[in-house]
Amino acid sequence: MASYTTERVRCVRHWSEQLFSFRTTRDPGFRFENGQFVMIGLREGDRRIMRAYSIASANHEDELEFYSIKVPNGPLTSRLQHVRVGDPILISTKPTGTLVVHDLKPGRRLFMLATGTGVAPFMGLIRDPEVYERFEQIVLVRGGRVAADLSYADASVASLLKDTDLGPMAAAQLLDYPSLTREPHRHYGRITALIDQERVCNDLGLAPLEPACDRIMVCGSMRMIVDLRLLLDARGFEMSEGIGQPGGYVIERAFVEAVTPPVRRASASGG
Repeated sequence: MASYTTERVRCVRHWSEQLFSFRTTRDPGFRFENGQFVMIGLREGDRRIMRAYSIASANHEDELEFYSIKVPNGPLTSRLQHVRVGDPILISTKPTGTLVVHDLKPGRRLFMLATGTGVAPFMGLIRDPEVYERFEQIVLVRGGRVAADLSYADASVASLLKDTDLGPMAAAQLLDYPSLTREPHRHYGRITALIDQERVCNDLGLAPLEPACDRIMVCGSMRMIVDLRLLLDARGFEMSEGIGQPGGYVIERAFVEAVTPPVRRASASGG
């Protein structure tokens, strides 16, 4: 039977009409790997309303952070979006997930590809010193529809660069590449198209993706993950087959159903 702790909301911030983040207290005994997720939720009478959420804070921080979309009439988010400082939040004690660096083979560059709230686990990972020790360069590629969709990660990256300890490492090794699909932006287009057409690497002055030395993490919509799997498989990248089985790229399996591509093709677009 799953066990939970009751934590308290420390702060809430609404980034747009559709997106918000919040931080909670953290039980001193709670341990997790950066990139993992937990079940969080609220009580409604005698029952719990729970949903899986990636942890957006790093495992060395004293609080836990989560980033969420507001789903109209959603069983949980319709309530969760109204939490205030001091409110109780249920958090499971057993984190899990496949979006961890230990399931990647050694490499020189790490590409983190995210759409929407899929950027959440990467906010913890870019605050992990081990990531900068394992890879020479980290490329964060994050997509949204409109500028407001990028605000949360914009603020998180800016805060990281100001951090006394981690800021110098991030400034030297982290490349941030935001993009939009419905408003003008210096980087415009869906992530799958940007990767497929080598626009990310070209814009950043980088060598093309190479399976021998590049590692990739993917988190976002089902369509984006399926299309990127098609693209990466066609280019010779091998996906991790599960926890403890390192590969050339990883996806968060728990958030996606039926992610096996039905057809193998040379390129893809979407996300």
